Amino acid sequence: MSEEKEGFFSQIKNQIIAGVGVAITAAGATFMDAIKVQLGLSEPEPTQTEQVVDQPAQPNIVINVPEAKKDTIVKVIKEQAKPVPVKKTETEKRKDEGFDW
Repeated sequence: MSEEKEGFFSQIKNQIIAGVGVAITAAGATFMDAIKVQLGLSEPEPTQTEQVVDQPAQPNIVINVPEAKKDTIVKVIKEQAKPVPVKKTETEKRKDEGFDW
């Protein structure tokens, strides 16, 4: 029931106390690292080495295009289309015979 009675300011107070505790812990860890370095007790940091991977050389591609002959003669022959025979209807046949009404 005591948790229900806590007010806004008591929650703020608890958050401030937690923040100060985190800050003191971080400062203590940093201070201890500095002391270890001064006394020579710290472990040396592993050095990072870069590995350079060469890409394999890409082959040169050569495409030979044959040159066109300049003395080429082209002769174009056009054929005339033959007229298509037109079929006459029965009425046209009678007209040609002279059977016109």
